[in-house]
Amino acid sequence: MRIASWNINSLRLRLPLLAKFVDLANPDIICLQETKVADESFPIKAVRALGFDHIIFSGEKSYNGVAILSKFPLSKIEKIDIENYGHKRHISCALETEVGEVFLHNFYVPAGGDIPDIALNDKFAHKIKFVDWMYEYFAPQKDKKIIILGDMNIAPLEHDVWSHKQLLKVV
Repeated sequence: MRIASWNINSLRLRLPLLAKFVDLANPDIICLQETKVADESFPIKAVRALGFDHIIFSGEKSYNGVAILSKFPLSKIEKIDIENYGHKRHISCALETEVGEVFLHNFYVPAGGDIPDIALNDKFAHKIKFVDWMYEYFAPQKDKKIIILGDMNIAPLEHDVWSHKQLLKVV
């Protein structure tokens, strides 16, 4: 099974790039972040035309949003509003695989802003609460088969960002 994760930064704008990626990589599942499209405007027909008949999404107009596009059936679908912020940043489902049931969690973790101090930066405090929630959610599930992926908004290495020199004080 081939799974890809991509912060697409506007699904409707980048549908041609998604089609090109599907042709080149032939993934079975694609997890998208920052879809920036409200649920009622999600391009279901265009995604199905790419070979993904099983689609789940949770989105907002102009920002956030996550989606899972799959060639395989999905079950146990959850759209979780972490900390009740109303943000569309986490979607999950179950897949039946050769090794049994596998849970797939697609995240778009908040960026956290430029100052990594919860006392000085509300955005960073929000990110830390989000990550703490993730830990508390997954810690008791150690016996389950779980795939956690998405845009974690963490860049530990220089090649993790488009220009490490320009982002030295930001990331």
